[in-house]
Amino acid sequence: MIHLKTQEEIELLRENNLLVSATLAEVGKHIKPGITTLQLDAIAEQFIRSHGAVPGFLGYGGFPNTLCVSVNEQVVHGIPSDYALREGDIVSVDCGTIMKGFYGDSAYTFAVGRIEPEVQQLLDVTKEALYKGVAQAKAGNRVGDISAAVQEHSESYGFSVVRELVGHGLGRNMHEDPEVPNYGAKGRGPLLKEGMVICIEPMINLGTKYVVFERDGWTVRTRDRKPSAHFEFAVAIGKHGADVLTDFSIIENALKA
Repeated sequence: MIHLKTQEEIELLRENNLLVSATLAEVGKHIKPGITTLQLDAIAEQFIRSHGAVPGFLGYGGFPNTLCVSVNEQVVHGIPSDYALREGDIVSVDCGTIMKGFYGDSAYTFAVGRIEPEVQQLLDVTKEALYKGVAQAKAGNRVGDISAAVQEHSESYGFSVVRELVGHGLGRNMHEDPEVPNYGAKGRGPLLKEGMVICIEPMINLGTKYVVFERDGWTVRTRDRKPSAHFEFAVAIGKHGADVLTDFSIIENALKA
């Protein structure tokens, strides 16, 4: 069941997703060699609560923390720990909020100091693939148009697309219909209609597409242990195009400051 949102509901979703963007910006300011992923988690929880919201991931399905923090070969759902970030790492930070009955959900992959050129390209291409997908997120298109755009861009650079994890609808629940894969064929899948709100989230690997689910029940990593990048937008489907509810400029301006 796909729930179409009213404009009022979309504005509440926007409020949540802008708070997620601000939280990721606050976390990003602290990402440097030596900080632990658990310290980043504490920063995020305090920031979210101080803005009148509740962490969306904490306790969700039993998840123990506010953030999913996935380092290097970890694709998604990494559990914050005493691991101290090192120069040359990349770290995907996925964050959610609940406020006024709606969810926010977004992710951004940060570089820790200087990273290898091929890893920087992975980050750049993954983010570009997200924007390629967003360009297809308009009424009258289908989910497969988004999926194909993400896949084609990523694979054109020799990177691979994770199959086991996909984007999703967003609203009063964090995971709603429809699923939004990062691979697929144009013209296939559910019809995109005005009022749909979805999360588009490319998860792109430097090496092969294959992943392993770790014994902790959450962390997903690449099988070949090569790095993976992850970026995520919440997007409302509009009549003439995508209304992006997430704002990466908040994050990127904070990193430049």
